[in-house]
Amino acid sequence: MKTPRILIVDDETAFCELCSDWLTRNEYEVVSCYNPDSASNTFKAQEFDLVLLDLALPPTFLPEEGLNLLTLLSKVPVIVMTGHAERALALKAIGLGAWDFLSKPVDPDMLLVVVKRAIEKHQIKQELSQLKSVLAAQRQDCGLAGISQNICQLRELIQRIAPTEVSVLINGPSGTGKELVAKAVHQLSQRHQQPFICVHCGAIPQELIESELFGYKRGAFTGADKDKKGLLALADGGTLFLDEIGEMPLTMQVKLLRVLQEGCYYPVGGRALEYINCRIVSATNRDLDQLMVEGQFREDFYYRIKGLTLQTTALAQRPDDIAVLLDNFLSIINKTLPSAKPLSDEALQWFLSQPWPGNVRQLRNALQSIAAVSAQNSLMLADIELMFPSTTNDMAKGLSTTETLEQQVQWIEIRLIQQALAKCGGNKSQSALQLGLSRQGLLNKMARYGI
Repeated sequence: MKTPRILIVDDETAFCELCSDWLTRNEYEVVSCYNPDSASNTFKAQEFDLVLLDLALPPTFLPEEGLNLLTLLSKVPVIVMTGHAERALALKAIGLGAWDFLSKPVDPDMLLVVVKRAIEKHQIKQELSQLKSVLAAQRQDCGLAGISQNICQLRELIQRIAPTEVSVLINGPSGTGKELVAKAVHQLSQRHQQPFICVHCGAIPQELIESELFGYKRGAFTGADKDKKGLLALADGGTLFLDEIGEMPLTMQVKLLRVLQEGCYYPVGGRALEYINCRIVSATNRDLDQLMVEGQFREDFYYRIKGLTLQTTALAQRPDDIAVLLDNFLSIINKTLPSAKPLSDEALQWFLSQPWPGNVRQLRNALQSIAAVSAQNSLMLADIELMFPSTTNDMAKGLSTTETLEQQVQWIEIRLIQQALAKCGGNKSQSALQLGLSRQGLLNKMARYGI
């Protein structure tokens, strides 16, 4: 965490020196100014977390000199100090934006308490503002990073589907962000202030899934020494996300079907119906149509959860999203590191050249591993080779002696185009300029290579 910076504005040099020494010993960085003009210029040129302002400043040494500075300085907490211990003056200063008012002579310990409290509150206010900005941005892009046509269409569908009450089925390979899609549907719905409850149908043992979903009453079975709410009750009013729905046992499909049809159920060991109102969002990486043919998935249950279908796609089908995802993940990872580490061009090229069969999850985990072992200022190819020794061989496949010259040229062109698109944020005109092509020439090559 950076050292908080304090600006002292006071014409008394001895006071500034004493105050500066006291605050510096308490781990603050201090800059002193002795007149309004110097204070104004310094505040505009540098960043500060707090200002200690004496009101009686040259040339007139009247309180108005300091009060006139408050409008400029009030972007950060301003603690006003003055020998004029007048209530009206204090109220006027606070009305103009001052954080607090201290009378001289200032008690050093009291000064520390006021300074610490003011800086902490200002930092919390800044963090809250940043969080609001992040949440607003996430609502805008549904929390799904990417510039490909696939991801843009998915975001548009989410924004249209979310405000409705219809059930949603998310289908796609593992690691493609199905849970993120489900959360986006919830966050953009009318239920966003209510619970989002996730149930991994394949992770709960078959003999426990009923009690986990429906809850149970005291004495329902050995060990049930008190009532327990199930996940259905916890999701009341909100969204119930049934992940890996294809793994749900047939017997449980029958029981859950009634809940979806009638909105009520009996807890295990209970005799009184309990009613719920929640939206069902399901996800699977399995072919439910084939499971129905094989008799492993009920047709009536399928059509009850299906509602509207959203499809997530493998990362290999949207390679132009890789650089955007890397940038997004790296910004998160860098917050946990002592200093931010950008991705070198060679490392970016490696990421772009990999097939990523584990999709976004594998990409994120690989980046986290590489960042964890990197001892340099940037994430380099050497860091990748340390974690993934086959890197050099994998990259060399693009220039294999078993392929024709035309195939090797195509391989290089595809990756150069992907890299240019990633660097230019998907802007085709800028990418074409970087590659030395006309915009139409770039579009022709993208169409030819299916980019």
